[in-house]
Amino acid sequence: MRRAYRGELLHFLRDPRKPGAGPAFEHVPDGLLLVEDGKILAAGPAKTLTRGLSKSVPVRRFGDALLIPGFVDCHVHFPQIDMIASYGEQLLDWLTRHAYPAEARFSDEAHARKASAFFLDELLRNGTTTALVFATSHPHSADALFAAAHRRRMRLVCGKVLMDRNAPKALLDTARSAYRDSQALMRRWHGKGRLSYAVTPRFAPTSSDCQLKVAQRLLEEAPDAYLHTHLSENVREVEWVRALFPGRDYFGVYESYGFARRKAVFAHCVQLSASEWGRLGASGSSAAFCPSSNLFLGSGLFDLELSARHGARVGIGTDIGAGTSLSLLRNLDEAYKVSQLRGRALPPLVAFYLATLGGAEALDLDGSIGSFLPGRDADFIALDWKSTPLLRYRARTARTLEDRLFLLMMLGDDRSVRATVVAGDVAHEAPSHGA
Repeated sequence: MRRAYRGELLHFLRDPRKPGAGPAFEHVPDGLLLVEDGKILAAGPAKTLTRGLSKSVPVRRFGDALLIPGFVDCHVHFPQIDMIASYGEQLLDWLTRHAYPAEARFSDEAHARKASAFFLDELLRNGTTTALVFATSHPHSADALFAAAHRRRMRLVCGKVLMDRNAPKALLDTARSAYRDSQALMRRWHGKGRLSYAVTPRFAPTSSDCQLKVAQRLLEEAPDAYLHTHLSENVREVEWVRALFPGRDYFGVYESYGFARRKAVFAHCVQLSASEWGRLGASGSSAAFCPSSNLFLGSGLFDLELSARHGARVGIGTDIGAGTSLSLLRNLDEAYKVSQLRGRALPPLVAFYLATLGGAEALDLDGSIGSFLPGRDADFIALDWKSTPLLRYRARTARTLEDRLFLLMMLGDDRSVRATVVAGDVAHEAPSHGA
């Protein structure tokens, strides 16, 4: 079925920070997205594309809204939606006190199914159309999330957590069960619809040498699968890794198991050395910048400039439940503040690039999502420039596109998402704008 969506358009063609031939982005004040069979057929000025458009093609108009590719969340824990905004602690104590007990409740399959549905609906309400997600160590937690995402036709990457030591007994698997369960999930879901599998060791301290070798074997057997784990989030964590794996830095531990590769996404990276950044960038791996989480746990300040200098691909992660919002807009607000504390401002065009095409590149999915180029999946959102009284009031003095984008990233939230479109169909509509 062919349909059209009309509104102000913005999408990125490359990283605005890098020199290149042609513009880094395309902005069309009055644009048209032509969609067919869940794909972008064309995008450009409405005046041009409406010529010759059959009257049978329905046109949905989004007045006073910005149409932009759907947000990409590069690191989030869906089971931790149960304990988001839990008071106190830094990483290791927070895991013990809050995260692990919440994840233990996912031994109940019915609870996993209920949480999966709620989590995905919240993603859509916040304008996120693609996510890289941690489940728990229970295979059925990943199974439930995959099934719910498949019903919603969402693009999702997920995997069951591998964790056979240094964690509560109720959450531990074994090297053997990790291999068996991951294989079964991969056969069932990897490549089905818009779903992909991620081999998911929680982090180096919670997997034995034997289990990390199992993860390596899984990746060798399925080279198009993802690797998803945590890296250098907290000072105490880094010291712990150094004690468990003497003679290697944190990234070096992962390198020794073959994890430094394309389609590997390492969350946090706030304590990385310049040497580690250089090797991460050279390996084709990606980093997930999780500003809300890093501030909430007091973990550190992500060095966006250093990551770019070493050519590392970077996307934004909400990292629920240490992160405090599933909104990428709220996380861009926090990312700006992190950059300020680093002595650098985060330009709004760079921020929105990171939340869309940058995230797609970090997940090696820029051939499918992240822009409005023909043939890309029709995943996009309508952002309301005036969704709150404050935004409406403040917008009166915003003169440029950059001014307006900055207002959205600093003052916007889930209320700013008027609609979320997945594979060409409206998957979420703000109540005040429903049909």
